[in-house]
Amino acid sequence: MGSADLSDASTDAAAVISQDGAVVGWTRGAEALLGYSAPEMVGASAGRLLAEPEAPARVGGIAERCRAGNGWSGMIRVRHRDGRTLDVLLRVSAAFRMDGRECFLLSAREERGRWTMAQSVLDGFLARSPVGMAVLDRDLRYVWVNGTLEQLGGVPQEERLGRRLSELLPGLQGEALEKVMGKVLATGVPVTDYEYHGWSWADPHRRHAYSASFFPLVDTDDTVTGIWYMVLDVTERWAARRILSMVNEAGTSIGTTLDVLRTAEELADFAVPRFADFVVVDLLEPVLGSETHEALLDDAGSAPARPALRRAAVRSVREGCPEAVYRVGDRVGFLGPPYDARTLIKGDPLFIPVLDADQDPWAASEPRRPDRIREFGIHSLISVPMRARNTALGLATFARTTNPAPFGSDDVLLARELVARAAVCLDNARRYTREHTAALTLQRSLLPPALTGGTALDVASSYLPADSAGGVGGDWFDVIPLSGARVGLVIGDVVGHGISAAASMGRLRTAVQTLADMELPPDELLAHLDDLVLRLGGEESFSGADARGTAAFTGATCLYAVYDPVTRRCTMARAGHPPPVVVPPDGPAYFPEIPAGPPLGLGGMAFEATEIELAEHSLFGLFTNGLIQACGDVERGMARLAEALARPEPDLEKLCGTAVRDLIPGPQPDDIALLLTRTHALGADHAVSWDIPDDPAAVGEIRTLAARQVTEWGLGELAVTTELLVSELVTNAIRYAAPPIRVRLLRDSRLTCEVADASSTAPRLRHARSTDEGGRGLFLVAQMSLRWGARYTGEGKIIWAEQKIPAEQRISAEYRIPDERETP
Repeated sequence: MGSADLSDASTDAAAVISQDGAVVGWTRGAEALLGYSAPEMVGASAGRLLAEPEAPARVGGIAERCRAGNGWSGMIRVRHRDGRTLDVLLRVSAAFRMDGRECFLLSAREERGRWTMAQSVLDGFLARSPVGMAVLDRDLRYVWVNGTLEQLGGVPQEERLGRRLSELLPGLQGEALEKVMGKVLATGVPVTDYEYHGWSWADPHRRHAYSASFFPLVDTDDTVTGIWYMVLDVTERWAARRILSMVNEAGTSIGTTLDVLRTAEELADFAVPRFADFVVVDLLEPVLGSETHEALLDDAGSAPARPALRRAAVRSVREGCPEAVYRVGDRVGFLGPPYDARTLIKGDPLFIPVLDADQDPWAASEPRRPDRIREFGIHSLISVPMRARNTALGLATFARTTNPAPFGSDDVLLARELVARAAVCLDNARRYTREHTAALTLQRSLLPPALTGGTALDVASSYLPADSAGGVGGDWFDVIPLSGARVGLVIGDVVGHGISAAASMGRLRTAVQTLADMELPPDELLAHLDDLVLRLGGEESFSGADARGTAAFTGATCLYAVYDPVTRRCTMARAGHPPPVVVPPDGPAYFPEIPAGPPLGLGGMAFEATEIELAEHSLFGLFTNGLIQACGDVERGMARLAEALARPEPDLEKLCGTAVRDLIPGPQPDDIALLLTRTHALGADHAVSWDIPDDPAAVGEIRTLAARQVTEWGLGELAVTTELLVSELVTNAIRYAAPPIRVRLLRDSRLTCEVADASSTAPRLRHARSTDEGGRGLFLVAQMSLRWGARYTGEGKIIWAEQKIPAEQRISAEYRIPDERETP
């Protein structure tokens, strides 16, 4: 075994013995211990190794014990190959089966001689041991004390003898310790590593921690005659563990929200009273205002002597924090010279173990501070600059008043750790607040400032941004006026949160407006939008947007609908978005069955359009999924929405707001948008149409009919312009298009002239030369109309031109058209 550790079994001699005593296995350790090689022993009887006459009978008893399932260990004498005897510590396992035979595993090591100690050496060790030791009688009075214990407690040996611990050291949990020792006397069971803390006469101004073990002193007749205890000062270990524990606990208590003021309050709440009696947190004004700032130095490298600080939090063990000179929200005067902005920039704590109110920096900066220091007994202080990511944030100050112990170097370390944790959380909150504010501002700027549905729809909307923890999302909606008094309604939700989602929302909203102006039907518009999202996502991935910290465009959902007040038909398609809700004037609410379609950005899948008819004064609502997912179940959320919108409420704005409040009573993790419309119809007195024969001679007749109709509508001053528009559009249709040709005049907020034909050839505006005989038709249309364009239908196309109705004759888009049954 050599010098191997006695507790190490890796070098033990090991062998496997069968039930008849034959050696089955033999290790190198066994060869080293007894001198026999494996070929000499395997198959031979193990009895040749025994060196005691009574060994066979003893071995038989051991075997019976091991067969019963119990192991055995003990001393046994064996014979070496050279003839000498060895005392070995033998361990035998319980019996087990191997190759059909019952076997035992044996391991052994040689017993070494025991070391002896002179009594003088032992006495000297006890007296000068670094561990405090004492002997107490059954009355727990000191009988013997070593010198180390005298130094730990600060009480001389002669004063201890014959007295109890609680009489000598009342600040050291004496009564609790005596209860522990009384239990040891009563039970005879020792207590080890019992930790306690308190003050002693040796260091009355600093709290110490101790670890003690108590052992019963037992007489020859097993009677407990007293207590022997050992005690060790473990203050450093206790302080380190305390710091680690408090820092870990602070990690779960500080920074629970992304709110700057709340984070400052959590730091102060955590530190009082467990660490300090009075705590204030003062932050730089740009931090509270979420303004960008990276350093306090100006261009010349100098720093302002008076940083702009405001009180963010104050806590005290006294109710009302009477020690505070400033309250939350007040601008705080900084420390006087030599402390200035460089104190915050450098980041080193200001540690004053014993505070003198009459000395700077207190009196010079704020005359009221010395009075408060004296009045409330502020005697020790630590001020730690708050810095994170090379940015100065503020100053946290910890003070002790009711706690008589001054701060120590360990407390400075703990204060730094607490402030460092809080500073990172504060900086996260500051950065998040800045980004959240920017994203919210961007999103609100991209949403339409005012919505109007013209004479076709009454419109109301409600938008709620997500709470600050969730981040601004990409919900958007819009109402787009189209030709022929029609209105486009769109609502969508971009995947993700933050500035990236808001910016993506703006790009999609602009794209929808552009595609809607091209008069695309809903399914085609979504197909073009899907291509756009695919292209944007590919561009951002290719340009390394993720590496720059901006989330790539990953997709969106959208629903687009077009309502025609003349036919009261609504055509719609959706891309992974919830269906709209419809509440007829005389029926229950329902959700139209529209093919869901894939979300935008997947590509390769078609979108399908659905057309429904809406009764006049129907409620038609579009919403984002945050509104119906708030209750945790989509179907239940849709049922609640239908119930909320089915209420008889004529005020659309009020109904919209009430519905959102009912479904979303508090903060939510996702944006919420609700777009409500109430439909109107343009009756026969607002629309008239004529079929035109494919004959140039019909142009004159249709001009006359159009002028007469415009005059009947009270728009006589537009008659001449209307004649010219009808003449040019019908002439172009007869000349270049295919029959059937149809003319329609619409009067709503504008006067619209439409000419439909069966050709799908797109019209082209060109500038004719002075020598050309034709080519000026569409140019004249563009000059005479407010706006003009073309849209395609299943039968061909429609060329349309709008004129502005004079203000005194206009049917305002803000007012609905009265029902014919109503009294004017």
